[in-house]
Formats: sequence, structure tokens, C-alpha cells
Amino acid sequence: MTQRSHKQSNSSTELLRFTTAGSVDDGKSTLIGRLLYDSKSIFQDQYDAIEEVSKRRGEEGINLALLTDGLKAEREQGITIDVAYRYFSTPKRKFIIADTPGHIQYTRNMVTGASTANVALVLIDARQGVLEQTRRHAIIASLLQIPHLVICINKMDLVDYSQEVYDRIHDEFEAFASKLDVHDVNFIPISALRGDNIVDRSQHMPWYEGSTLLYYLENVHIASDYNFIDCRFPVQYVIRPYNDEFHDYRGYAGRIAGGILKKGDDVMLLPSGFTTRISKIEMFKEEIEEAFPPMSVVVHIEDDFDLSRGDMIVRANNMPRQEQDIDLMICWFHEKPLEERGKYVLRHTTKESRCIIKEVRYRMDVNTLHRDMTDKKIKMNDIARITIRSTLPLFVDAYQKNRITGSIILIDEGTNETVAAGMII
Repeated sequence: MTQRSHKQSNSSTELLRFTTAGSVDDGKSTLIGRLLYDSKSIFQDQYDAIEEVSKRRGEEGINLALLTDGLKAEREQGITIDVAYRYFSTPKRKFIIADTPGHIQYTRNMVTGASTANVALVLIDARQGVLEQTRRHAIIASLLQIPHLVICINKMDLVDYSQEVYDRIHDEFEAFASKLDVHDVNFIPISALRGDNIVDRSQHMPWYEGSTLLYYLENVHIASDYNFIDCRFPVQYVIRPYNDEFHDYRGYAGRIAGGILKKGDDVMLLPSGFTTRISKIEMFKEEIEEAFPPMSVVVHIEDDFDLSRGDMIVRANNMPRQEQDIDLMICWFHEKPLEERGKYVLRHTTKESRCIIKEVRYRMDVNTLHRDMTDKKIKMNDIARITIRSTLPLFVDAYQKNRITGSIILIDEGTNETVAAGMII
């Protein structure tokens, strides 16, 4: 079955995840509020509530940003602090939005929101142009291999909808993006406040001939964002009901990380290396003929081999690398700096082990993309290349090949807090 036909078979519920990024006050929350409002995805009582709050605060018109600023502290300060997830749908697609903060100290939240996204919307204030935070977010989007990048040049109403301003920012960002590993970049001039080019075409910018933002989000091709070639099924849970009705039932539940699994396929079980066949695949208690990313399914095998959480079902002629010494690009999340030779808990797909930091290779300067070999102290929000050694062998792919089997998180043993997200090189 081709990738294209996967899209068609799944198009009735095709889900697009996108994240917003940009500097503080670039209008990310307003943009999402405008998308929700103009696509008629909010209820009347929600609209009435934010209308009431806007009036009480003496604001002109309705502040659509209040739709997404869920925390009391965010509403009081008028900023986004945590990652806010919003869900909406149009007749064409379903959407999950991760609205991430713009402040430098919340860069880690952007990594969290962007790690599963198909599209990143990077907002630029037309009056400010390309800022350090814009570059930082573009670098993170390229590190996280987000397949599609949309540069929304916002607040065009405040620069008189000037094509000259748009062209200048477009060229500056394009020159910067050429150094990054980003394949699909689009530019849209918008005004989130006034609704220009969000859902409806703007009357104020006849010089812009591209699509509106919603049209782009509804039509961007995302079926080939997943890896349908390399078969990877990390076992999350073994289903074994101990009752008479399902006396011999044993299924392995998990989410497919890559490839296409079909009933009757020859597969290999890792780490044991035993080979067997898939006897059946279930989804919502119904048997299906085949499964592919990002479906969550229950897989049954013909032979009675022992498989447990953290093991992986693959193909014998297409296996992940088995490694204990692993090269990573990481984004450090924690106030406490990374400790060289420090010990951390490591999570990779459904497997947990422990690891030690063997070496910090360099810290990346997010403005220039230069590698800093001298100052190797890794503090919160820093991006760095490190080498770790894990206590157990892991079955990994390069992050570029598979975003699920190519990513890990590091956890502080004492506090159980997530301290870093890593992409395997």
C-alpha cells in the first residue's frame, strides 16, 4: 500500500499537530484565538466570557488571546507560560495546537510542544523583524525535524500592510534558514488581531498571492511525514486477561513507531532475536489487516515467546542499531546544570534504563550556530551535543530517520523531573 493511499484511507480523521513559536508579544495566543473564532470552533458561552473579561479590563474590542491563556498568571500578565493544547476541527481535518511560550526561560516548553508537531508556525512581529528568539525557535524546529515551517509575519496592520517590510523580513529569514536543516518553509503576511489572511483572504494585501493560513493547514501534505519503511513496534503493555473467556489470549499493545505491519508478516523480536509471524492485529477490539504510524494497536504473534514492556518487534532484514554509547543533541530543561559524569534515568520509547554522561562535546550558540568548545557548562535552555553510556543496550535509529525511536528523555534520579530531551545522531 503506498503512502498516498494511506492518507486516503485515513483522511476522514487525519490529524495535524502544529505548534506556535515566536518571541514574546508576537501574537501567538491571539492568532490561535482568531483561528478558533473564525473557523467557528468555539462555543457562544466561551465567546461571551472573554467578551466580558475584555470589557472589564477596558480593552478595545475582544481579546481573542484570552481563549488560550488558561492559567490565571498568564491572564494577569498577558503572557503564555505553560504549553496550552487546543483542539479544533474543520470538515477537512482535525487539529491539535500546542501554544508555546515566547520567553527565553520557557524555551524548554517549546521543545515539549514541538516534539510531535507536523507543522511549526513561527510568528514574527512585522515591526521588530527577525529577533534572537525567532532564530532560537527556528533552530529548535530544525533540530526537532518538524517537517513544515510556516513563517507568519504578524501585525501587518501596524506597518500599513507594507510589501516592502514583508519582503525584507522574508529575505532575512530565508538567508538564515538556508543554514538550517529545514526543507519546507512558507511565508504568510497576517494580522491575527484583524483576521487578515488567517481564515479569509486579506483585502489589504492584494500583492500577496499565496494561501491563507487555514487553507495551508487544511491542505499541507503530511502523510509522508511518518516513516512507513522501517518497521518499529515498541511493546508498551502485555495484555493477558486471566479469565476463562480469554484463557489463551496474549496481546502486545503499543503505538507503531514506523513501518507497516500486516497479518502474516515475518517479524523479529528484540532483544531475544527470535523470529515469528504476526497472527493478528487488533484496534478497538476489532481485527484489522494492517497497521501503520501513528496507530495504537494490539499485535498477536504465532509462537509463545516472552515479550515484555520495552522490547521491540521489527523485521529481521531491517533492524535498528543496538547501542549503549549514544551521541545526542540535547535541550537542557532544568535550573540545575548538567553534570559531566552525572547519572540520570533514561527513557527511550517504552524502555527505561540508567545512564552516565560520558562527555560534553560542545554547546551550540543559537544565534550564530557556532559550536562553543570552550564553555561546556550546560544550563537551562542550552542546546548541546553530548555522549552518554546507558546501562542497557537500546534499539535506536537516528532522529532524522525516525522521530520516535530517535529520541530520548533524561530524568533526575532524585526528583523524577525531566531534565533534558535528546535527539540521537
